[in-house]
Amino acid sequence: MSQAGERGVAERPGKELRLDPFYLIVDDAEMAERLVPVGVKLLQLRAKDMDAARLRREIRRTRDVCAAHGCLLVINDFWRLAIEEGCDVVHLGQEDLAEADCAAIRAAGLKLGVSTHDSAELAVALAADPDYVALGPVWQTKLKVMKWAPQTPERLGVWRQRIGDLPLVAIGGITVERLPQVFAQGADSAAVVTDVTRAADPEARAREWLAATAPYRR
Repeated sequence: MSQAGERGVAERPGKELRLDPFYLIVDDAEMAERLVPVGVKLLQLRAKDMDAARLRREIRRTRDVCAAHGCLLVINDFWRLAIEEGCDVVHLGQEDLAEADCAAIRAAGLKLGVSTHDSAELAVALAADPDYVALGPVWQTKLKVMKWAPQTPERLGVWRQRIGDLPLVAIGGITVERLPQVFAQGADSAAVVTDVTRAADPEARAREWLAATAPYRR
C-alpha cells in the first residue's frame, strides 16, 4: 500500500488521488511545522536555494510532521530525494518533467502532479500520465514574475473538460474570497502560498482557509 493509503488519504477509483481542497505550499520545514498541526491535510514543500544536506533535512522534518498529522506531502522538483525519503507525491514543472525518470517515480509508489500554463504544456503533462494537473496562474501572483498572463477562472473550466476525471489544482493569486470562482469552474483543490505564509498570522489565515474550503471537502 502507498503511504498515502496508509495515512488514510482516500483515492478515487483507479489510480487517481482525491485531493483536499486546501493545498498549502510552504518554503521550509519550519512553516510546515507551524501550519500542519492547524489541520492542513495537503501540503507541498517547495524548497529553493538549499544545499543538498539541508534540503534532505527539510524534507525529513516536513515528512515527519505530515506523517504525524495525517497530511499528504508533495515534494516539488526533487523526485530522487522524495523517493529516497519515502514521501507521498512529487510535483514537477515542465522542465523538471522532461528530465525526470517517471518510471522510477511510479516504481517507488509515488504519485505525480504536473504544472501547466498553456495547451501545449497540458498535452505534455497528460502524456506523462499524471495523478493530477495544476493550472496557473489563475490570477496575477506576487510569488514570482511569470511569463504567462493570468489564466482566469474560466480557463479552469476548459481544463476541467480536457482532463476528464483527473484532479485539477488551481494556483496563482487565489485568496479565500476568490475560492467560489475556482471551485465553480471545476477545480478540485486550490493551492496557496503567500496568502497564508506571508499573512500577519499564518496560523489564523490557515484556519480561515480550512473553514472556507470545508463545503468543498468530500
